Amino acid sequence: MSTAAAAVPARTGQVLADLLPASRVRDAVLVLGGAALTGIAAQIAVPVPGSPVPVTGQTFAALLVGTALGAGRGLAALVVYAVAGLAGVPWFAEGDSGVSVSFGYILGMLLASAAVGALARRGADRSMWRMAGTMLLGEAIIYAIGVPYLALAAGMSASAAIAAGLTPFLLGDALKAALAMGVLPTAWKFVNKG
Repeated sequence: MSTAAAAVPARTGQVLADLLPASRVRDAVLVLGGAALTGIAAQIAVPVPGSPVPVTGQTFAALLVGTALGAGRGLAALVVYAVAGLAGVPWFAEGDSGVSVSFGYILGMLLASAAVGALARRGADRSMWRMAGTMLLGEAIIYAIGVPYLALAAGMSASAAIAAGLTPFLLGDALKAALAMGVLPTAWKFVNKG
């Protein structure tokens, strides 16, 4: 990539991935890389007592992938991640694959990656507070699908599913949002100075 191309400031309507030279190979590599990053982050897992759902890096990676790649590529990366995991690749949380009681969270990640990617294309990833709001919205989408799925799949009441599949994760999600508040806006500042 030439120095002149690298110094072109980012425009509204772009996500970080758009700053790379456009090609189908680029898009395929980004989608596969996003799926792999999500699978690797899912292995960072801490069991939660009383919950079948561990705390993982998976949700943060899925939202980061959506934000950095945009709605289309982010969704495609999470589809690859989900389909490969359903086909037996052991890269869901704690090396799991296939359908489990926590599969609803993965379904939520599909929609959340597209939503945060669409918001990033509108500039939501360029300021700290907008990025925090974007991440929190993405996490809300994940829970809106994951918690009811958990309740149905595990035969839990709504209150039990909330206690096991939402409440223990709120502090960690706030920390993930804080991390994203620094990472993506800083990346844009670096790019725009280039």
